[in-house]
Amino acid sequence: MGLAWQQGPLATRSVGQFLVADPLPERLLFAEPLRRRMRVRFGGQWVVESEDVVLLHEPDRYPVAFFPLDHVRGGVLVPETRTTRHRDLGPTAWFSVRVGDKHAQRAAWQYTDLPSYATMLRDRVAFAWRSMDAFYEEDERIVGHAADLYHRNDIRQTSRHLVVRDGNRVIAETRRPLVLYESGFAPRWYVPRDDINESALTPVEGQTFCPYKGLASYYDIGQNKRAAWSYVEAWPEVAHVSGFVSFEPDIVDVYLDGRKLALEPGQAVIPHGIDRGLDPDEVRQRSVAADAVRSAPELTPISPSNR
Repeated sequence: MGLAWQQGPLATRSVGQFLVADPLPERLLFAEPLRRRMRVRFGGQWVVESEDVVLLHEPDRYPVAFFPLDHVRGGVLVPETRTTRHRDLGPTAWFSVRVGDKHAQRAAWQYTDLPSYATMLRDRVAFAWRSMDAFYEEDERIVGHAADLYHRNDIRQTSRHLVVRDGNRVIAETRRPLVLYESGFAPRWYVPRDDINESALTPVEGQTFCPYKGLASYYDIGQNKRAAWSYVEAWPEVAHVSGFVSFEPDIVDVYLDGRKLALEPGQAVIPHGIDRGLDPDEVRQRSVAADAVRSAPELTPISPSNR
């Protein structure tokens, strides 16, 4: 899932390898300019906005956005006495975030004594995703975590023969599936509803969301729990799969051109990182939040002199 998450190049479970003569370090961290305007809201106010954001990719974590300290609204960061130590980046100072009567503890952090190779993060602070009201790129709310620039979805139409069975019962059969190639994952096959025996699908409560595709709804098939899913209203970036249904090959039998598919290792998504979680309620608020932002006053540009 992108550069350092799931099976990406910097993840500990990467499916690829660097073709170099000498062994690489056990852990590789990568930082780069985001080159997008990013903003954070808390307590109904913009607490930081910047076009000088650095994105940190750390093995098996979602990307983390670091803002220049002198771009943070004055008085928002309240130093805490607690400190921790990052295994690669050294001592970590923690802050509470306060706006008016709203207060969140351990809501931001800064690496205070960085090694020489990590000066790109000097004098920068990151905000805990779940502690803030919302993160934005321009007026668009970003949900789940900072967008990974290396994560992509490619959708292709194909005429391959896909059959889904529950025992002897055919659940779906098509020669026009869509295949979705997502960074860090094996291909997923999506079937148009006209080619599915929809009476076999029992909708179940509970949704999940993907920061790159939207809200997923799930279906039982007979006694097989959550055997299929659909992005009923997939996000515009992957709108081609909206309403299509995909089937879990370790729960029901899925055949592609006569070959039975199996769930490949590393396909299960880990929904929670160290400082953030993938909460379906967050995505439901996305469009509402965007409307509110468009009518909100802008954050006065901040410089070191007025911090």
